[in-house]
Amino acid sequence: MPPTLASLVHHSALKLTVRAGEDRLDVPVRWAHVSELADPVPYMEGGELLLITALKLDAADPEAMHRYVKRLAGAGVVGLGFAVGVNYDDIPEALVEAARAEGLPLLEVPRRTPFLAISKAVSAAIAADQYRAVTAGFAAQRELTRRALTDGPEGLLASLAAQVDGWAALYDASGAVVAAAPEWAGRRAARLTADVQRLRERAAPASSVVGGGESPDHPENADRVELHSLGTSRRPRSALAVGTAAALGTAERYAVHSAIALLTLTTERSRSLHEAEQRIDEAVLRMLLAGEPDHARTVAGDLYGGLLDAPFRIIVAEPASASAARAHAATHPRGPAPASRPTSRPTAAALAAADTDGDPLGALAEVVESAAARSGEAVLVVPEGERLVALARDGGAAVAACVEYASALETARPEPGAGGDEEGLVVGLSAPSGPIAASAAYKQAEQALSVARRRGRVCVEHEHLAAGSVLPLLADDAVRAFADGLLRALRDHDATGRGDLVASLRAWLSRHGQWDAAAADLGVHRHTLRYRMRRVEEILGRSLDDPDVRMELWLALKATSSD
Repeated sequence: MPPTLASLVHHSALKLTVRAGEDRLDVPVRWAHVSELADPVPYMEGGELLLITALKLDAADPEAMHRYVKRLAGAGVVGLGFAVGVNYDDIPEALVEAARAEGLPLLEVPRRTPFLAISKAVSAAIAADQYRAVTAGFAAQRELTRRALTDGPEGLLASLAAQVDGWAALYDASGAVVAAAPEWAGRRAARLTADVQRLRERAAPASSVVGGGESPDHPENADRVELHSLGTSRRPRSALAVGTAAALGTAERYAVHSAIALLTLTTERSRSLHEAEQRIDEAVLRMLLAGEPDHARTVAGDLYGGLLDAPFRIIVAEPASASAARAHAATHPRGPAPASRPTSRPTAAALAAADTDGDPLGALAEVVESAAARSGEAVLVVPEGERLVALARDGGAAVAACVEYASALETARPEPGAGGDEEGLVVGLSAPSGPIAASAAYKQAEQALSVARRRGRVCVEHEHLAAGSVLPLLADDAVRAFADGLLRALRDHDATGRGDLVASLRAWLSRHGQWDAAAADLGVHRHTLRYRMRRVEEILGRSLDDPDVRMELWLALKATSSD
């Protein structure tokens, strides 16, 4: 504890006597300062014990003393020490009354006690308090390190909460609570998600203080909470919250700083280890796509738990911007050849975290990895240039977070033509698969990605493609161009007024080649319809007996049905 007026009064060598402010002696003293100025306030910082002999004061003037003491109290001076037997034999009553009126403690300093002795006592007490704080800080650091090594982040948080006599919580990059101590603190910590997300928008290291005010509706939120970002990258990967009833002391501050360092070490891996894991990720995915699941399991070992033994899904994502798509098409020919490195981490908990910060693939990787980490799942994430490939457990939190994140992006995306979608995403998900069929799952994810891009969607799942109609897939410029070219000769013929060949062809195909039914639909004789179909064959130079020709003509008619 820092020195207080009470500790100085009880100091046997100082012989101080309290003349006013007896009920305010527990206030800490930051320093003892001697000043005989008539107005020393400009040189005060607050928290001082001011020592005077009234050399330049008319201490017997009640009005002057009232102004003097009022100024001192307003400047944060915590006490006034008056030396008797120097300029006054006793403390003038005017000064005593003024101190009582302002509630400012007034201490009588006997003639045999030099001001230097009081300054030394305050200095020694401050130094002792700082030494105790440093010693306690080192002890806290040792205990926090021990708990971090034996019990992980959860043990560290429990020790930190005990050190600061409060609570502590760890968040992932989305603001979701990963761990908290004591157990009840999880509910309090969850209310700070928005504050953690705002902290994440600032470059690391960053900190902020929230709470600390009385709330009649929520008295449990009246504590003072410090938020600290964790990590060395520009966008922090996680955050620490420390809640206490009052501002942290020196010893508690040491403990918090130690916890920040230890948690940073546990959340930030060394560059060499990170790069080694990247190479393993790449190798495992390559082996899976090459049809070598046994080799992939051997290389992975226990790194991915049971991920390679359970049904999984492959996620393929690309930026939505056309320029990024062209860059990808120019440098990455189609085919299962993923490679490169995993990235960092945000999350999809809500779309407050859907800020891509100009890196949509990095944001998606963060979403998937954070969700997997919270649920204890293994996940494999490998970026390859302008593409991100992920392998996650079917039905797990990572896949669900990916779909949720894509849905949130779809909801938040601007209207067509409004701009601002350059940093969007296009995501394709394969159907559930196993290691033996990983290559097929990768192709499924690519197909779903292509459909998503053509439909203007953020995310398409491959298993949903067969659930609807194939007709929406025809809404493509290349398909329409093919359809227009195939039917152009027939439309040119109809434009001359020599017969409605296009309508007749549509009716005949829709009736599966049944002449009477199709002729009835058109209101013509079946011989007329037969003649028209021969003209179609002559103009197109193709036989309607060929099922492939009939299929192409029907799809062409459907693709241009809105014309």
